[in-house]
Order: sequence, then structure tokens, then C-alpha cells
Amino acid sequence: MEKQEFLPIILGSDENAYGNARLLTSEYGVRPLLLCTRRLTATYGSKLFDVKTIEGFDGEDVFPDALYDVLAGKKREYKKLVVIACSDYYAAMMSKYYSRFEGLIENRFISPELLSRLDTKERFYSLCREYGLDFPKTLIVEPGERLHALDGGEFAFPIVVKPDNSNSYEYLHAEFEGKKKVFFFSNLEEYKTMVKNMDSAERVWGGKLIVQEFIPGGDDAMRVLNCYSSNGGKVRLMCLGQPVLEEYSPKTLGNYAAIITRGDRDLYEKMRRFLEDIGYVGFANFDMKYDCRSGKYMLFEINPRPGRSSFFTSAAGCGLMRELIDDVIYNKPREEPLLGERAALWSAVPKGVLRKYVGDPELRAECMRLWGEGVTRTLFCPGDMTPRRALRIYRYYLGYYRSFKRYFFKK
Repeated sequence: MEKQEFLPIILGSDENAYGNARLLTSEYGVRPLLLCTRRLTATYGSKLFDVKTIEGFDGEDVFPDALYDVLAGKKREYKKLVVIACSDYYAAMMSKYYSRFEGLIENRFISPELLSRLDTKERFYSLCREYGLDFPKTLIVEPGERLHALDGGEFAFPIVVKPDNSNSYEYLHAEFEGKKKVFFFSNLEEYKTMVKNMDSAERVWGGKLIVQEFIPGGDDAMRVLNCYSSNGGKVRLMCLGQPVLEEYSPKTLGNYAAIITRGDRDLYEKMRRFLEDIGYVGFANFDMKYDCRSGKYMLFEINPRPGRSSFFTSAAGCGLMRELIDDVIYNKPREEPLLGERAALWSAVPKGVLRKYVGDPELRAECMRLWGEGVTRTLFCPGDMTPRRALRIYRYYLGYYRSFKRYFFKK
């Protein structure tokens, strides 16, 4: 039996995984394989891909052997395999164990040494200093210093507080009252209440905290940049987005709810030089905020994967999955990076949520206009809305009205 050309293997089952599978299916007519610990709402009832659930797959004691077995088996059916990690911990394990999979897959991942310079905000900011990249005023708080770290008054409120790595396996599985990916505090008492809850939890999280000045501006001051760099370390795609609204429920606070694609040649060139100089390969997702006081982009973090909302890049005509496949499967060269520049709207939430909660009148009007021209929505794929899936997706989608009513606050 003749081998099929290639198989994309996607690690995860969230909205990011669904969007990537959707792009691969529409572009190449392939049927990806999703590997995950359990099915999430985003991928429930879909006909676009095959799914294999593996108990404990997100754990380091299971992941390497389980993935190797899948790759070795699929290599007998397909000429080439590519692996797409849709979370930071999957991306980290691909970097750490890449030598086990080398020769089985076509795409590369950043080295463990480079990952160690990027995977926590503390080390990432050290790299930013080295390359002249801007980031907010930051204090690194050791676990034993949490409660009294701000007693000296060196930091003015309001402040932003987040774990050194909010996507780490340890923090994702930590449990305490008021847990969030990102905390906003207007006074010292609020901060200490959170720390006491964190330190008294049954499952105590032992990582560092990042305390940062609050950069003025709401959700629309945020920026997200998704990139793809070739196996040879050359940037092939860059697409900038302006979030116009973020999510507000405690578990998803800080995730983007709607994005307008933008372009900034100076920023593109600055970040291209950075990625190529450090020898970066694969997907990169930068979160940053535009500081109106200085006119600078303040970097928060880099994630070694497509962003959760990376489907927004397709609204601007920038195909992240196309660049990956053209690079590692078809070896198509690209002389200059593909840059996102035209405005288009991606939204995970209903139009009514944007109309009510996007605060800036001009931006709200732009959202309504772009929606009318053709909004991009990850989960609403023509031909993949069986009654069972449609019921669950619409219930999830309409739930944003209730979520925003309950949790929204003005930053």
C-alpha cells in the first residue's frame, strides 16, 4: 500500500487545536490527528480530524513514550509527519525530548537551552535587556517573600501580578480561592489576600510571582504578534493583532476575545532581527502592550507555539499552517517574510458582546463595520456543524453574554 504524503499531528484539543486543524483541512485536504488527555468543547463532535485520547498525556512520565509510539506507527502509513503543539507544556516537552523524535518528524523545535531563556518571564526579560527590547517595570518575587514583598512601597498601585509561568503544569494544576492567570490589584490589601489564599491552599504552588506596573490603557492597548520561523531559522510570517476585547472570567482572564489585524513594519523588523539572531525555529507568540506615554511596545512574554487566538492571522491572509507545510513538507523557499497588514476582524464572542463592552466608540464602530464585511470565527466552520456539535458550540458561544455580565470590569 502506497504511503500518503503527510500527516499533521496536533497536540491538544482546545480552540487553538481546532483552528489549526481547520486550516490544514481546508488548505490541504488532509485529516489531522489530535492527541490529548480529553476532548474539550472546541473539538467536540467535529468531523475534521481523528482524535486519540491518552490518559496522562500532558505528564512527563507519559508523554515521550506515548508520542513516540504514535509517531512510529504513523510513519508506516505516511511519508512525512509534522507535530503542532498547542500549549506551552506540550511545546516545552517537544523541545526537551526532540532528540527522541528527530527523524520521525519534519519540523524542528527550539533547543532546550533556548527554551530555558524564554520559558519564564524572569529569564525572558533578561534576554529583552540584552537585545534592547522594552518591557514593564518588573519585580520578581520569590515564594517565601510573597506576603511582604510590597511592604516597602517601591511599587505604586494599581499593579499587575502573574505567575512566572502561568502555563506551567504546576500552576495549571494548582488550586486556591481566586486563582487567575493574571491578577489586577488596586491596593496592598487585595494583593495580600490573594497571597494568603495561594499560600494556604491544599496544593501549594511554589513558583515565583511577577509584579509589574500597570501600563495605562484598556484591552485595546494590548498587541499580539504571531510568527513562524523556518527550520533554517528564517522568519517566514509575522502578523500583528490589536485585541479590542479580552476575556474576563477568572479561568480565562487575559485571553483575547476579539482582535483586529494590524500592521507595523518597524515592529516587524525589530522582532524579525531578534528571532533570527537567537536562532529561533517554529511558531512564536508574543504578548505586549502599547504604552501611550512612550510610544513603545512593552513585551510581556513569548510563547513557543501558535497563540490560542492565532486563527486571527487567517483573517489578514496570513496562513500559519501554510507556512509550516510549505517549509517542512514542500521545501518552498520564501525570500521575504509574509507580513500581515490589512485590517480584518476575528472574534470568539457574539457581536452583541462587542457592541456593549468595546469602550472606545471609534473602535466599536470599526468592529461593527468589519463584522459586516466578514468576521472570522474559529469554531464556526461551514460543513462541520452537526446538530450535536452546533448545540454545544452555540451554548458555549452565547455563554459569553452571561460571563461578561458577571465578570467584566474596566481596567
